[in-house]
Amino acid sequence: MSAFVSEIIGTMLLILLGNGVVAGVVLRHSKAENAGWVVITFGWGFAVMIGVYAAGIYGGAHLNPAVTVGLATAGSFPWADVPGYILAQFIGAFIGAVLVFLHYKPHYDATDDPGGKLATFSTAPAIRNTPFNLISEIIGTFVLVFGILSFGANTFTDGLNPLIVAFLVVSIGMSLGGPTGYAINPARDLGPRIAHAVLPIKNKGTSDWGYSWIPVVGPIIGAIIAALVYGILVP
Repeated sequence: MSAFVSEIIGTMLLILLGNGVVAGVVLRHSKAENAGWVVITFGWGFAVMIGVYAAGIYGGAHLNPAVTVGLATAGSFPWADVPGYILAQFIGAFIGAVLVFLHYKPHYDATDDPGGKLATFSTAPAIRNTPFNLISEIIGTFVLVFGILSFGANTFTDGLNPLIVAFLVVSIGMSLGGPTGYAINPARDLGPRIAHAVLPIKNKGTSDWGYSWIPVVGPIIGAIIAALVYGILVP
C-alpha cells in the first residue's frame, strides 16, 4: 500500500472516529447524547491514535496538512511530497465525514438543530471574533506541531509515539479547545465541511463558509511558526 493510500485511510479513520464521537454526543436519541466535552476530547485523541497507527506502517501518518507543512518547514519532510499528502488527507477526511453521516443517518433526521448537525462535520467558534478565533487556531496548532517535533527528538519507542500524540491532542482539546473547537487541522475541518454542503442532510442549514478559512489558515500559520521556533531552539 502506498503512502498516498495509507494517508487516505488514516485520515478517514481519524474523521470517522473523531466526528463520530461528536455526532454521538450532539445528535438526538444517540445513547451517548449529552456525554460532554471530556468524552469528545478523549474520543478525538483516540481517533488520532488509531489513524496514526493505521497509516504509520506505510507512510508518514501525518493526517493533517498543518503537520505536513510544519514538518516540511522544519526540514523533516520533502516539499515535493507535500501536495500528494495534502490531497490524500482531504480525500480521507471527506470519506470519513460521509461515513459518519451514514452511520448516524436516523439521528440526523431526528435532530432539529442545524448548528448541532454542522458541529458533527466541522468546527465553529463559541464567540465569533475573527482575529481571536484565528489566534486560537494558531496557538493550538503551534502546540500540536511543536509537540510532535519535540517527541521526535526524544527516545520514545516508535510504537508509543501515536499514543503520546493522542494525549497531546486530548490536552490541547481540554486546555485550548473551548474557543473554536480546536480544528488544528485544515483537512479535518474543510473536507467534512464540503461533505456537509453536498450531502442530503435533512434541515441542515448553512455550512458557514464565512468562517471556513480560519480552520485552514490558522493551523498552517501555527505549524510554520512552530517549525521555525523549533529550528531556532533545536538547531
